[in-house]
Amino acid sequence: MEALNVILLVFILVCAIAVGRAKSLLSSVIIFMSQGLAMSIVWIMLRSPDLAITEAAVGAGISSLLMFVTLKKIHAIKEEGSPEEDAEEE
Repeated sequence: MEALNVILLVFILVCAIAVGRAKSLLSSVIIFMSQGLAMSIVWIMLRSPDLAITEAAVGAGISSLLMFVTLKKIHAIKEEGSPEEDAEEE
């Protein structure tokens, strides 16, 4: 059980560093989402299921969804076959 605690701690720290160093906004959101899921596992291990459910739903779920929608709205995520990509290829 101690090894799992250390692995989770290292994973959360690596995610925190990786979010700040990531080059693309999309990869930052994905790393942030995985960190939120790891934190929900930590809350389960601390026998706090109400916080774990909140972290999984709000921290990893809703926040990530809102970030994806925001990236889409500011055109940081391009659709395949969109006119912008076709113009760039020419």
